[in-house]
Amino acid sequence: MSGTLTLPAPAPHRVFGRRAARALRGAAGVLLLLVGWQISVPLVGMSSYFYPAPSDVVASFTDLVRKGILPVYFADSMERYFAGLIAGALLGVVFGVLIGLHRTVAVTLSPLLKFLFAIVEVAWIPIFVVWFGYGWKTIFLALIYVVFFPVLYNTLLGVRTAPQILVNALRSLGASRWQVLCYAILPSALPGIITGLRVGAGFAFRGLVFAEMVAAKTGIGYLIFEGTQTQQTARTIVGMVVMGLTWLAIDLCYLRPLERATIERWGLTVDAEQRT
Repeated sequence: MSGTLTLPAPAPHRVFGRRAARALRGAAGVLLLLVGWQISVPLVGMSSYFYPAPSDVVASFTDLVRKGILPVYFADSMERYFAGLIAGALLGVVFGVLIGLHRTVAVTLSPLLKFLFAIVEVAWIPIFVVWFGYGWKTIFLALIYVVFFPVLYNTLLGVRTAPQILVNALRSLGASRWQVLCYAILPSALPGIITGLRVGAGFAFRGLVFAEMVAAKTGIGYLIFEGTQTQQTARTIVGMVVMGLTWLAIDLCYLRPLERATIERWGLTVDAEQRT
């Protein structure tokens, strides 16, 4: 008889009902905010440059879409973001595993890695501009930098904390180093890798917007900066709204499914839906 207590999964209709209820509450909160914002505009009595109304933002959004500006800017931002995220994550995992497998190397490089991790990408962007000029390359390198270190650090931590008893058991059964890596170390490090990827994805998204303000002539970040420079505050708010909605979509469509397909599926964490 097993000593592990397995909780029954909640019925699908109950999970869907809870999600729908939360979505409705969230929509109601957004609606109340918009109504209060619209009502406050005549009470504040300021120009649309200082305090645009929701109707001004909607009109600006429609104009940007009609002219094809917003679709192009959005596509450019997503191309830069996912290219930098994928490259930075792959490099972080590879170097994290390689460093983590060698204790002496990990101890030697630990101070340097912590030092570089503490330097945010904002500090590097001006130097990248000097070295590589304005444009795609500078933004790409900045995103790789900001993703690389969270993924590297968490991968390294996961590799170093792999159960030694499991590693020794596989070795005693004649497993090769590659088999030990695939069947013991990487599965144990996977929660750390996913954590690093989530942290890096968030850092990269914010870094993307700032990098586009400095080193690009397209993108959501440039739209926000351009709106302020040209005194079109409604455009700035459009960029901010698109930024927020895009991150919600990335989290919902990519990061959460990735967690469910890996660490939640393997029982390494408990889905929040099952706690409620």
